[in-house]
Amino acid sequence: MALDKFFRRKRPKAAVSEDVPELWSKCSSCGAQIYKRDLEANLKVCPVCSHHHRISVEERLRTLLDPDSFEPRSGSVHPRDPLHFVDTLPYTERLKRAQQRSGRPDAILAGLGRIQGSRLVLALMDFEFSGGSMGSAVGEELVRAADLAVELHLPLVVVCASGGARMQEGAYSLMQMAKTIAALGRLAAARLPYLSVLTDPTTGGVTASFATLADVILAEPGALIGFAGPRVIQQTMRQTLPEGFQRSEFLLQHGLLDLVVDRRQLPSRLHALLSLLKGAA
Repeated sequence: MALDKFFRRKRPKAAVSEDVPELWSKCSSCGAQIYKRDLEANLKVCPVCSHHHRISVEERLRTLLDPDSFEPRSGSVHPRDPLHFVDTLPYTERLKRAQQRSGRPDAILAGLGRIQGSRLVLALMDFEFSGGSMGSAVGEELVRAADLAVELHLPLVVVCASGGARMQEGAYSLMQMAKTIAALGRLAAARLPYLSVLTDPTTGGVTASFATLADVILAEPGALIGFAGPRVIQQTMRQTLPEGFQRSEFLLQHGLLDLVVDRRQLPSRLHALLSLLKGAA
């Protein structure tokens, strides 16, 4: 070892306090450094490129509903482990951890609320809870939300964010597709509006069922929306797929969506649509 390296003084690394909050955030799309408070004030939409970062269920409630108007009606249905499923962890342990993080039984929050004064039933899927996957409890809560809308003669709005069916519940999870569709049939028979908002990501069995059966299907800009992943589709079709074919803008051009709406304009757009559909009912 060279003497100059041996005697070279090493500067002590500055200790980083865990109490000091991160002040800056990096946009995952354009890489811009954004002051966190500015990003949050902009509803987590990048002020440089307008990329819509994912937000929590609680943040979604604050951005959509009138202040103090939400009345929770979900939370009484708890998931079970009918298959006694174990991968690297038992399914029951995964559920327990997700429940402790989120403070709710499963990947959905539903209740009554108001958007610019208009009363409605709102269901929000929580991607942070097991990827927003739909098991028996999520399906049951969605059915109850639709039935509540019929009972109170109110419109239903569902904000989707999901990786699809929950594999740990097998066929029990897949049956929720038919179950939720049947509930939406009762809503349609009562001539009540149903709007779905597809956020990043909305995939799998959720996309193949209630998410795309609404009277009006909206999506946030740049949201990933599809049934299977692009690699699976490409291997099945044996064709090169166009870039961005599973993003909301591409799907709007090809007729799967009705509107792509900036998150900051979503409450006013939902209010306008609900007023229009209510008058047409």
